[in-house]
Order: sequence, then C-alpha cells, then structure tokens
Amino acid sequence: MNKELNYLLSRTVQGSLSRRHFLGRAAALGLTSAAASTLLATGVRAQGPQKGGTLKIGMQGGGSTDSLDPALAANQVTFQLLRMFGEPLVELHPSGEGLEMRLAEAVDSTPDAKVWTFRIRKGVTFHDGTPLTPEDVLATLRRHSDESSQSGALGVMTGIEEMAVDGDNVVVSLATPNADLPYLMADYHLLIQPKGGTEAPAAGVGTGAYRVVNFEPGVRAVFEKFPDYWDESQGHFDSVEILVVNDNTARTSALQSGQVHLINRIDPKVAGLMGRAPNVQITNVSGRGHYVFIMHCNTAPFDNADLRMALKLAVDRQDLVDKILMGYGSVGNDFPINAAYPFFDDSIPQREYDPEQAAFHYKKSGHDGSPIMMSCSDVAFAGAMDAAALFQQSAQAAGIPLQIQREPGDGYWSDVWNAKPFCASYWGGRPVQDQMYSTAYSSTADWNDTRFENAEFDSLLVEARGELDETRRREMYSRMAYLVRDEGGLILPMFNDFISANASELQGWIDDPNQDLMNGYAPHKCWFA
Repeated sequence: MNKELNYLLSRTVQGSLSRRHFLGRAAALGLTSAAASTLLATGVRAQGPQKGGTLKIGMQGGGSTDSLDPALAANQVTFQLLRMFGEPLVELHPSGEGLEMRLAEAVDSTPDAKVWTFRIRKGVTFHDGTPLTPEDVLATLRRHSDESSQSGALGVMTGIEEMAVDGDNVVVSLATPNADLPYLMADYHLLIQPKGGTEAPAAGVGTGAYRVVNFEPGVRAVFEKFPDYWDESQGHFDSVEILVVNDNTARTSALQSGQVHLINRIDPKVAGLMGRAPNVQITNVSGRGHYVFIMHCNTAPFDNADLRMALKLAVDRQDLVDKILMGYGSVGNDFPINAAYPFFDDSIPQREYDPEQAAFHYKKSGHDGSPIMMSCSDVAFAGAMDAAALFQQSAQAAGIPLQIQREPGDGYWSDVWNAKPFCASYWGGRPVQDQMYSTAYSSTADWNDTRFENAEFDSLLVEARGELDETRRREMYSRMAYLVRDEGGLILPMFNDFISANASELQGWIDDPNQDLMNGYAPHKCWFA
C-alpha cells in the first residue's frame, strides 16, 4: 500500500475523513471500488469496536399501530425493533450467500432434506432472566404456524408435518423435501421468545443485544445494552434510541443537525447532495428490495385480467428508475425476483411501457371510465407520491383514468396496505424464491397482498420446494415468475438500493444486501469512533 493511501485509510478509520472521500481518492489512485471498500472494512475492523455511547436512529416507516409482537411486524420500524431485542435461529450472511448461526449453533438434515435438526445454543438468557431452552424454540415455531397468530411468517411455515424436542435439538419434519428450510428460519418474524410468546407476545422480551426500556408506538423506542448478552462481538452501544421520523426533510435535517446519527430510506433525489455535506456518509447497497403498486385480484375492477394488464403496460419503468431512484436501483418486471436470487431467469422478456397496448387492454376490459383509485403515501417508499404522479401521467397517455388518493402516513401499514384494493407499497425481499413466494403469493399466505390465487402456482411452489435437481427447479421458478407477472396483481416497476446516511463518527459499517440498515444490525455491529 502506498503512503498516500495508507494515510487516507488511517484518517477515514479515525473518522476525520468521510467514506465517500476515501473511495474517491482510492479510485484516483487506481484502486477499484470493491477493493477500496474491502480495504476500508478491514482497516475499521482492525481498529476494533469502541464501547459506549447512545446511538440515535431516525427512521421512516412506523405508525401508531406498531407492535412488539414479532408476528405482526409489517414495516421498516417494526422490523428494526425486532432486531434490537430478539434473535432467530439463523441469520443471513452479509455477503448475501450462506447462513450464520445464531440461537441454533448447528443445523443438519437427512439426505432427502425432509427432516432438519437444529441444535440449540446453550448459555443464552432471555431478558426476563430465564434460560433459552429448545422448548421455547418449539413453542415459537408452533405459534407462527398457527393461523390465529396472523404471523407474517405463516406462509413459510407451511409444509411442516411435525416438530419436536430431542434433547438439545429441535427436529422439524416436512411433508415434502425442502432444501431451503434453514433460510426460511432466518425470517425476522421468527425471533425466539419465552414460551414462544404465547403468554405475552408483545412484551418485547427476547435474547437480543438490547432490551426494551420504553416503547411509544409511532414515536420512539429506547433500548439499553443487555448485560448478559451471549455474543460479545455485537452490541457496542450503552443504549439505542429509535425515533420515528416519517417526513423525509425532517429526517435528513435531524442527521445534518446532529440530532440523530443514522437515518434510513434516503430519498435518491437528495442522496448526492447529502453526501457532499461535512461529516455525513451515504451508503447504498443493491439487493432484493422492490417498490410496488399492488392490486387485489379478487376485488372489482381489478378482478378483470385485462384491466390489470392495461395498468402494467401503462407504467414507464425506466422513467421511474431515472426520476425516482436517480440510478440507485434497476427496472423491475412484475415478479418479485431479480438477479440477487440463485434461480433467477434472465430470459424472461422485459415488460416495457406500451401506451397503445395498454389502451387496447383497457378498452377490452370494458371498464366504465370512472376514476381508478390508487392509495399512496410517502411512507410507502422513498418518493412514492412522485412515483404515483408519474404513473398517473403515463396512464393518462393510454387513456386510463388513474387517480391518486393521498393517505396519512400514520396507520398506512394497518389501514391501507393489505387492506385497500390498490396501493403503493414496498418489499425488502427474502433470501430465497421459496420464501418470497410463500410469504406473499401463496394463496393461503396472510401477506398475499395482491390476493393472487392460482392453483398451478401453488402446486409448483410445493413441488419446487422439494426438487433437488437444480435444472428442474430453475424451470419451475421460471414458470412461477411468468404466472405472477402475467396473471397476478403485482406491478413491480423497480428494484431499489437500500440508501442510508450516517454521521462520520459512526464506524464499522458493512454493506449488507439483505435488508435496510445492514439487515437491521447497524446498532449491533457499528460503534462510535
């Protein structure tokens, strides 16, 4: 390493030089972006985490109906709250490939992938002082398998035939093989609770690095470091405060004024400008997240296949990527899978904006010409209202009377999403196709927010889950993509980067494509310089 690069690295690790500046100078010195990022991460880790302080996070995506019940988490804030106090059996590796052991210290299966054994970690304590046991794990999995729990993980629990405790192990037996089962156990809803959370599901008691001190839904949540946390490599702050700041301008101002140290969901329009501000670092990482407009296939007028197709053809996807994402993302194709997934079929034709064909299908639908109402709010995703306005304009060019209904941000995830028949929304994606499709497109899933019911799709979902021949499995997932794309109620114009911003004093950042804010682990893995 030459002297200038070494000097720049030292200043960046110490927090006196921004990450953006270091990457720019490294590029000028002939280092690739990937190599510079790796070098920086290595330098930060070599310095070692510093303990102490209070981390304040400003977040978009919360409301007054938020709950600490893991089963009910449905927005970005509740996702982050679960990360703070709870843990699943396994977690996705930050590389986007493979798994990390958490409350399970080992996972094994029979050769046919029908019986899976999770060895439960010993020496782990819940925040209420009780020890973690395999019985707690079993009770948790059973609760999320119960339809009455309304769990967001219900779809991924289908196919389980039997669950039992065997000594230090929890054994899961499947009706059909599933090579992806361990990945499904990484679902953020499946954090392990005392007695499975059956007695107090919203108590906020888990095994995580931080325990709940105060929770005001839609306003703030305060956590303190749990002194008996089992993993010394995580949880470096004394306390963490999460503030719900749904307004984009207020959230960015809070970071720039020093009121908070970290914010999520940066509007791509201001990301470049923010990155030039002193002591502010912008981070973005591509992954599986996507911005969507969703129609209920069982509700008029969206129960008409031609009307749904007309609206899909009336979206100018590239225009949205250019004007809403400002290059921080890519064009979508009306199914929730992209190249980040292992069985993605890149031969599926890209759906393009086609006002003539949109007009053809609209006329064929026989719609009476009355306004087609779409609900939207800026909390749906960054730039959602602007995206809706662009959609409205491109639809008008096809003669489709799309009208936008602005909804309050508070309560959007309880009163609008998965409730009203046409609205804007977002998904953070899932680690494998089976989990994404099982969570949101299986006809029996609680979170089937397009009310997509297709017998062929459901059959393929079960069959692909147990198919060990990768060529055959790829073919099945391709067919499922076509079914969602052409017959479902999903309009997916763009896959988004996760864009966040932090004060330069916050160190230890690792790009993680799995979810926002380092897959929710920024408060666990970062520290103050």
